Amino acid sequence: MAATDFQTLTDLEFETLRQQLITLSIGETAKSRFEKLQPINDFGALENALQTLNDFHQIRLRSEVFPALDFEELKEEIKWLGIDGSVISIEGFRRLQQASDLMNRLLRFIEKRTEVYPNLFQIFTDVYETDAILLAIEKVFDRAGNVRDDASPQLSDIRQRIKSLRQQINRNFEREMRKMLRDKVLGETNETFLNDRRVLTVQSTFKRKVPGNIHGSSKTGSLTFIEPLVNVPLNNELEFLLDDERKEIHRILKILTKEIAIYLPLIIEYQRILTELDYVNAKSKMAMEMKGVLPGINRNTALELIEAYHPILEKSNRIAGKKTIPQYIKLDNQQRMLVISGPNAGGKSITLKTVGLLQLMLQSGLLVPVNPNSKMCFFQQIFSDIGDNQSIENELSTYSYRLRRMKFFLKNANRRTLLLLDEFGTGSDPELGGALAEVFFEELYHKQAFSVITTHYGNIKLKADELKQASNGCMLFDAATLQPLYRLQMGQPGSSFTFEVARINGIKETIIEAAQQRLSDNKVRLDKLLNALQKEKNHLDNLISEHIKAQQLADEARTYFLEQRRKLEEKLKSRNEVQEKQNKQLSAGKKMLQFIDKFNVRSRKKDANSILMEEIRTFIKLEKSKLEIKKSEQQINKDTVSKGKTQQTKPLIKKATGRVEVDENQQDKIVKGSQVQLLSSRKNGTVEQVQNDSITVLFDNMRMKVEREKLRFLK
Repeated sequence: MAATDFQTLTDLEFETLRQQLITLSIGETAKSRFEKLQPINDFGALENALQTLNDFHQIRLRSEVFPALDFEELKEEIKWLGIDGSVISIEGFRRLQQASDLMNRLLRFIEKRTEVYPNLFQIFTDVYETDAILLAIEKVFDRAGNVRDDASPQLSDIRQRIKSLRQQINRNFEREMRKMLRDKVLGETNETFLNDRRVLTVQSTFKRKVPGNIHGSSKTGSLTFIEPLVNVPLNNELEFLLDDERKEIHRILKILTKEIAIYLPLIIEYQRILTELDYVNAKSKMAMEMKGVLPGINRNTALELIEAYHPILEKSNRIAGKKTIPQYIKLDNQQRMLVISGPNAGGKSITLKTVGLLQLMLQSGLLVPVNPNSKMCFFQQIFSDIGDNQSIENELSTYSYRLRRMKFFLKNANRRTLLLLDEFGTGSDPELGGALAEVFFEELYHKQAFSVITTHYGNIKLKADELKQASNGCMLFDAATLQPLYRLQMGQPGSSFTFEVARINGIKETIIEAAQQRLSDNKVRLDKLLNALQKEKNHLDNLISEHIKAQQLADEARTYFLEQRRKLEEKLKSRNEVQEKQNKQLSAGKKMLQFIDKFNVRSRKKDANSILMEEIRTFIKLEKSKLEIKKSEQQINKDTVSKGKTQQTKPLIKKATGRVEVDENQQDKIVKGSQVQLLSSRKNGTVEQVQNDSITVLFDNMRMKVEREKLRFLK
């Protein structure tokens, strides 16, 4: 069975989308496919089509440089290529050249992105890139699309003769025209073209003075068009040559057609791929306009529409400068029948139509205007009963039509059916119709069908509350301003706000009060209860919304504070490092100034400054050693952090074979006179003094105070 029927497509205005797709497509093949477009229930083919479309749509969203789909279909060319001895027209070869060039560019694009767009790549599986078709056509045609002079030696010779002959004809004509001008027998225009021949415009009173062939006269008869006699045989010869040219071009094109016919299977694939891309491209263009996406696809029967828009309503509102309220709807096996109630003109029907039209779109291979986090599924059947469908021809009232429609639903509905029933149960006596509607509701429930139903009947609302897999929903209404909010609230039934809507529309209060007095007390209390519940719900929603906004502001403020603190700490650290560096440079500079002051420039003794130079060398070695120690400490700290240690890491010596731990017991043996090694630089020295863990070591001619743990005991 088909996924839907004509009535459902009509109820949900699917034809409007079809016409939009037809307008967005290029060729007749895609347009014809869109004319027949309707939902399917072949889930495998449907999912593949959606993934292919999504691949193509992502290319557009990412603004990748995709080759422009500028082509004309190749139906005629494919037909003639399949017939021996046939000849393709000059326009046909232009279309083949255009298609071949486009396909080569498309293949170069997609072959670089096979893993990014795997579903789209599948379209190109039976085609390959080749320049053979282009080269064959370019040998015959120039860039302007005309047959080249050198397409064959015969054509070159014929065109050379035509050129020469035309030059002779023009020379003769110019000479005759100058003569006629002197004789003053020509009209104001002097000349014109008639029957593809250049003729003189002669005043009819002098026509016998001009030798040649007459080709006609003006409407008034005052002018006669004469071909100069000297050009008559030349023009006849030109006609013969032009005929020879046409025959030679026909022969050349016939040979070229036979040469191109070898590639007929490839050209058939060109037609298939280009028309398929045209089809997909039109869908993508529509998705771009309505911000359509591919939602998550559930394998089981369940849907969750987040920020769902009715695409036709949203477009018309956008044009009119109005805002469209998105809806949230959820159906699954635990909650598969949704009963929507609320005031008239509050958005019940459009919400129902939103669910139905989006489902039709998805099962027609189209992207839908919802939040990307939405979930949808595939139904075997989608049926609707919306609006006043009375038939004068079949003498059916609205209620009779709805009964026949219900009979159809009860016969065909199953657990993979989506039913969309607007104003459920109306059309008959409210009490009797409501009772029958309740039974229909139960029957559809037992069929395990999925349904979205709008109603004003209280018994249907109560039944939805009683049945485990059914639920209520209401269109929100602002009781303070007496204005509908056009937003669906899941989980509770809504009041019809009958009297409130009446007040909005100017009904007198006395009439409303009289109507209220005729209702039963229970009915009035129920309606007031629903009103009160909705007011409380609206108030609670406002509080929640305000809380969410406040929480968001607090989170933003906290994030901003932490970021500012981090920047300040980094700035402070950077300043401290600069300050420390400057202090060291200042200290070193002062020391060097002292050395300069001590330097004896007047003494002529060779070793006058030897002691000073030794001090300078010792100072430099000491400063260098400090730098090495600091670098070693930084490396140790870095290794400690990388291993996640919180305690101080034991000093290690790096060797080619790995890390060697220092024996702490050996460090305890360090005393005055011991031979030790500095771990950071591996320099050996002699201990001169020991003060607890601070040890003075002589390295060559340099003394240093070093912590015990930074030394290795040698002997």
